[in-house]
Amino acid sequence: QVQLVESGGGLVQVGGSLRLSCAASGRTFSSDVMGWFRQTPGTEREFVSAISWNGGNTYYEDSVKGRFTISRDNAKNTVYLQMNSLKPEDTAIYYCVARFAGGTISRPEKYDFWGQGTQVTVSS
Repeated sequence: QVQLVESGGGLVQVGGSLRLSCAASGRTFSSDVMGWFRQTPGTEREFVSAISWNGGNTYYEDSVKGRFTISRDNAKNTVYLQMNSLKPEDTAIYYCVARFAGGTISRPEKYDFWGQGTQVTVSS
């Protein structure tokens, strides 16, 4: 059974940092794009970031560029999201995704596997 398990979420003050981790099990994703989406109540899931299989290409939603950094460790089958200079509008449930099916990388329906999500709350 394939699982993506996120960790590292929590409550942080404005300007603070968090590092999310997503550990995959059940199969290797070393040849797949992995990434992160986020969602707040009543809204659709929003693309945050993605990374190519070898880390050579990274993609970011405009509002997180320069503040968030995505990385991966294929030996650990894990993807990370370092989030700095956090803002209240970053508050959301963050989901790890894997296995991009091609097309528009920011479209949630293009990913085959999803984690259960981890809550990030930024207080002002």
